[in-house]
Amino acid sequence: MDAPDLHPLNAWLIPLLGTWHGPGEGAYPTIRSFSYGETLTFGHVGKPFLALQQRTQERQSGMPLHAEAGYLRPQGDGTIELVLSQPSGIVEIHSGTVVETEAGVDVDLTAEAVHLSPSAKMVRETRRRYVVEGDTLTCDFWMAAMGEPLTHHLRSVLTRQP
Repeated sequence: MDAPDLHPLNAWLIPLLGTWHGPGEGAYPTIRSFSYGETLTFGHVGKPFLALQQRTQERQSGMPLHAEAGYLRPQGDGTIELVLSQPSGIVEIHSGTVVETEAGVDVDLTAEAVHLSPSAKMVRETRRRYVVEGDTLTCDFWMAAMGEPLTHHLRSVLTRQP
């Protein structure tokens, strides 16, 4: 079966498509700093969104750490939305901008809402940024949680996989 044509609204997001892998570093005022490995995949089915799937693992043992899945929804006017779900009971709804750059794309998102299941940790606010420069994807994540203000928490630098 042939792959579907890319929806025209996804044209700005072409640089994100594919699977990315690489190292990440995390820090937050309430925990020890740590490192991890990350795999992030962006795909499409011909509709006006990209599906994303993210997995992290402990770098030494390969033990799973975190996962999330969602959809990037370009609006066609330089704005974009992200709907993201985590098995930890957190659902994020973001809006932001998507800007084409010479080397790729810059997607900057701020949460409009963070919803929590009854057992989820208290997260009040999040922000995400994905910057593609050639075959490198830099991912940054900020959060306000556990009584702390919005603070940079994670950065990964991923390489496009063949």
